[in-house]
Amino acid sequence: MGTTVQSSCVTCDFRSDRFCDVPAASLKAFDDIKSLASYRRNTVLFAEGRPVRGIYILCNGRAKLSICSDTGRRLTLRVAGPGEVLGMGAALSNTPYEITAELLDNSQVVFIRRKELLKFLREHTDICLQVVHMLSRELHGAYERVRNISTGHCRHGRISFLPRTMVV
Repeated sequence: MGTTVQSSCVTCDFRSDRFCDVPAASLKAFDDIKSLASYRRNTVLFAEGRPVRGIYILCNGRAKLSICSDTGRRLTLRVAGPGEVLGMGAALSNTPYEITAELLDNSQVVFIRRKELLKFLREHTDICLQVVHMLSRELHGAYERVRNISTGHCRHGRISFLPRTMVV
């Protein structure tokens, strides 16, 4: 894989600008509820429409985030990188995953069960604002991707083509 990830978020050198860059007391509690695992490339962490189990945080590696179109084609939304949290919206709303997350590299990934995540957020309210900011950035990113599609791939207000895999 090329990079190593420490099993404790408390001693990890890669925390800055990541979800796990939180105050020490919260970080210790975070360490207690997470599980860290290594996965091979092409592993599907979760699939669109499946019941939510929890959230995933990429410690290293990349994941392709995709959805299925009405015609059954797989559309790539974007590629997530190290430090990104996957599945937070579904976990907080207790709805099925909206997308599929498939690893593009051998990766180390943190998993936190939904029940433990909700308890953690109730006990560490300082992290809730960080989650709100993260979800807001995701929403604004989605708006920007839609804007780019409508201005870059459209002719007369209609999408002129849908390639087999479209990067949004």
